[in-house]
Amino acid sequence: MKNSKIHAVVFILAAALQGMAEEPSLNPHLALLQPLLGKSMKGEFIGSTPEKPIVDVQHWERALNGQAVRMTHSINNGFYGGETIFVWDEKKQAVVFYYFTTETFMTTGTIKEVEGRLVASEAVTGDANGITEVRSTSEFQPGGKLHVKAEYLKDGKWTFGHEATYAEDSTARVVFR
Repeated sequence: MKNSKIHAVVFILAAALQGMAEEPSLNPHLALLQPLLGKSMKGEFIGSTPEKPIVDVQHWERALNGQAVRMTHSINNGFYGGETIFVWDEKKQAVVFYYFTTETFMTTGTIKEVEGRLVASEAVTGDANGITEVRSTSEFQPGGKLHVKAEYLKDGKWTFGHEATYAEDSTARVVFR
């Protein structure tokens, strides 16, 4: 009886250690976001000036046991920010995302990899100063950088939205007020 208890304890400990050693899983459909996981990225928007800086900090992480990716970001230490959840939608056969903001709007959209770039298209819900859609392209660059360019559909016309090149910055923090 004593030996069987010892064997049971050893078996449980071995199983627990094996589980701890395994790499955390990620839904394979979310692999396009894998290079960003665990990173804090910092970028300055095109048009930013020393007098009026526009600095964005993003933090990317695995969420919901690998069934989602979460990205939080803040501009100018919490002046504006948001949280995005990316998941695989089996019915749509696409990676979909939900972006919640500190303002009076949110967006929903899809993202896919096209010729090595991440291409996103999203619909805006709520008051976003007349913007009804956003489309963006993100491109991984040498040195672990990420270049993002977005356009907005406003009053029926596509216009420049924002553009920034992000670099990993382990000291950068997302701030919400």
